[in-house]
Amino acid sequence: MLHSIQKLKPKILVIGDLMIDKYLWGQCNRVSPEAPVQIINIKSETEVLGGAGNVANNLLMLGASVEVLSVIGDCEISNELRKLFKENRLSTKYLFEQKDRVTSKKTRIISAHQQVIRYDIESDEDINKKSEKKLIHIFNSIVNNFELIILSDYGKGVITDYIAREVIKIANSIGIKVLVDPKGTDYSKYTSAYLLTPNKKEASEATGINISDEKSLLDALIQLKNFCKLEASLITLSENGIAIFDDKYRSHPTVAREVFDVTGAGDTVIAALGYAIAVKQDIDSAAVLANLAAGVVVGKIGSATTSFDELIRYESSLNHSNCEENVVSLVKFTKILDYLRKSKKKIIFTNGCFDILHLGHVKYLEKAKKLGDVLIVGVNSDDSVSRLKGKNRPVNRINDRCCVLASLKSVDYVIPFSEDTPIELIRTIVPDILVKGGDYKDREVIGEKIARELVLIDFEEGKSTSNIISKIQENDRNN
Repeated sequence: MLHSIQKLKPKILVIGDLMIDKYLWGQCNRVSPEAPVQIINIKSETEVLGGAGNVANNLLMLGASVEVLSVIGDCEISNELRKLFKENRLSTKYLFEQKDRVTSKKTRIISAHQQVIRYDIESDEDINKKSEKKLIHIFNSIVNNFELIILSDYGKGVITDYIAREVIKIANSIGIKVLVDPKGTDYSKYTSAYLLTPNKKEASEATGINISDEKSLLDALIQLKNFCKLEASLITLSENGIAIFDDKYRSHPTVAREVFDVTGAGDTVIAALGYAIAVKQDIDSAAVLANLAAGVVVGKIGSATTSFDELIRYESSLNHSNCEENVVSLVKFTKILDYLRKSKKKIIFTNGCFDILHLGHVKYLEKAKKLGDVLIVGVNSDDSVSRLKGKNRPVNRINDRCCVLASLKSVDYVIPFSEDTPIELIRTIVPDILVKGGDYKDREVIGEKIARELVLIDFEEGKSTSNIISKIQENDRNN
């Protein structure tokens, strides 16, 4: 499914509460003498779009054409918000200010990958009647430009009862589906939407049903569908995936490996559902995509996004599929590289012939991967190996060597190259860390002036391709 829809660009409009998620990253080494609280030494800070902005950013990363319609404050935070929109290639033409309103900003302090505290600055009262009328006027004038509408309700006052009902009524009148990430306990304002995406806790509070087993889950799904007149009823179940009811019940299990932070996971789910439904996928295929996307972003810290390239790699790793999917040309990798840089991944690069893969190689690559986030391995072509090692080498052809390397858990991408050195790869990639064997100590390493850091890793003693070949030849002679 992923390959068949990844190049499509559905036009999707996001309406909802906009906010900034700010992260202060630091370390704690002591407790304050003034009070029993941690002292966090802040090392860096980042700001990303939150709320409806995170939904839009997730859609953008999936390749959708996105616009955002919302009301913001006449405040400095709104200026920061517009700057983030520009940095994320999102238009601000459908954002307008309301006087005496403050745009939401949530600041989190993170220490050792754990959130220590959060403090908020915001207005959370409903937008005024003038803003409601202006928003609906704009919506009426642009709705025909879109294939799907998402309402991202964070309870900060943009998705009022009037806004929700009018948007759904207008969209339904021209056959455009509306997906809603709901807030609060009264879901009546979302009546006649295509579907809602409450989590289990939210669905329990909205229906009054204590969801504790499959029967109570089904009861809640049916009640939501009937009460809100939905085409499909859906409840997200965190580590247990997504449950659906339209004319029958079924569930799709989650695919997350590790959970570091669930911040913004709901935004990713509704964005993936919206993308899939906008490109005419059925609700079950949409749920599969949403589960994959959520599985990726909960493994990251902070409000996060994912792309189709990342989803394909993640699905491949889950299914143990074709190892050749992670063997790429340098041209193809430049597109992946752009995403990795935007995601602030630390990139490690190493290279070699890797003719007969052995324990020394495996341990070396495992140590290299621990230095950062993404390990790229450059592999000499057959002709290149012959020039470097002699006419009887390589023992294994380039496709075999690359595929075996790509199957290793520590290796993210394998890039073959035909030159004698990987200098062109290194110039293009500009790795954060260049890794070579310990035998390069006191020797010049190709590309060390390009990479941000050079790290030498000692090989396992006695483990080498030459030794393996010698043992094979000796056995042949003895036999």
